[in-house]
Amino acid sequence: MTANVRAIHIAPEQGEPMEQLEEVRAVAKQGLEGDRYFDTDGTFADRDGSDLTLIEREALEGVADEYDISLEPGVHRRNVTTEGVALNHLVGERFRVGDVVCEGVELCEPCSYLERHLEKQGVREALVHRGGLRARILEGGDVATGAPIERVE
Repeated sequence: MTANVRAIHIAPEQGEPMEQLEEVRAVAKQGLEGDRYFDTDGTFADRDGSDLTLIEREALEGVADEYDISLEPGVHRRNVTTEGVALNHLVGERFRVGDVVCEGVELCEPCSYLERHLEKQGVREALVHRGGLRARILEGGDVATGAPIERVE
């Protein structure tokens, strides 16, 4: 299976619902155009690696199976939902998402904000070590649904 982008979401302002896009422009050291972190407005704007957040479709399925918690597209507050890639293995690594070159900064562990925002008890526990990845955008470009994800040597 080839690793790829399954979905793209942005939130124009902090706390606003996520909007699904088919394609988005990523800007180096800034984020995704139209997203709250692009203008450093998000909850974790001061945290290094908030340019782009990713989460695995497989992790979301695991949460549904093991905890009976269904997270509809975008409610997880991550920008890119992936398929076929172990995001935890990309911490400290360079990788490409479509045309965009990124570097994995740290795991995107769940926070109490997400649990309060979703009003679903147990979300935080269910997403521990599978809440996704925070990444720095090193080289900008376009990201589209279906775009390949691959390591950069």
